[in-house]
Amino acid sequence: MFYLAKTPKWVRKLFGESTWELPDREKNIYLTFDDGPHPIITPLVLDELDKYGAKATFFCIGKNVVENPSVYKEILARGHSVGNHTHNHLNGWKTKSDDYIANVLKAREYIDSELFRPPYGRITGKQHKELTRMERPFRIVMWSVLSGDFDTRLLPEQCYANVVNHAGSGSVVVFHDSEKANERMIYCLPATLKYFSEKGYLFKKIEPGRS
Repeated sequence: MFYLAKTPKWVRKLFGESTWELPDREKNIYLTFDDGPHPIITPLVLDELDKYGAKATFFCIGKNVVENPSVYKEILARGHSVGNHTHNHLNGWKTKSDDYIANVLKAREYIDSELFRPPYGRITGKQHKELTRMERPFRIVMWSVLSGDFDTRLLPEQCYANVVNHAGSGSVVVFHDSEKANERMIYCLPATLKYFSEKGYLFKKIEPGRS
């Protein structure tokens, strides 16, 4: 498994129309969570965010929203943003475009958002174009910093280092509210919130329409 904690500029240029970061003169960081909602882990994340008055963006899998509707509603009730992460966590590189688009639209039946993040960050040029050119277009949100919490080879402290060593004003940071990532995420998230709060940063959600 190869990935970079900080997304290089040449990668961002491959899909220049996507949102990779949100440059800002203010000290704002944009935390995002993929793969939920989860009935136990997502509420823990919400409680941790509340301790710092932090807002975040949750890229939800449609199937998980169907299975955990009350948790999904709680995300919104606490003032966070939501985004579409397909209905079944599909890899765009391994899925026919028609099937991929249909799966995203199925998730849209349960996730009312123009924000979309492709699972694994894997999406083809055709899929990207179709999603951003349809009658009700999606805004595709990628990231500038990966915590690596999904990587079972990493220690929790290494995930934390990935974030604090690479994040700064305008960074879009990826965590996961999933069972696979929980051991690392549940250590890294509180430490990240504390570290950046003490340095005067605020944590904001991604607003629809903002690029």
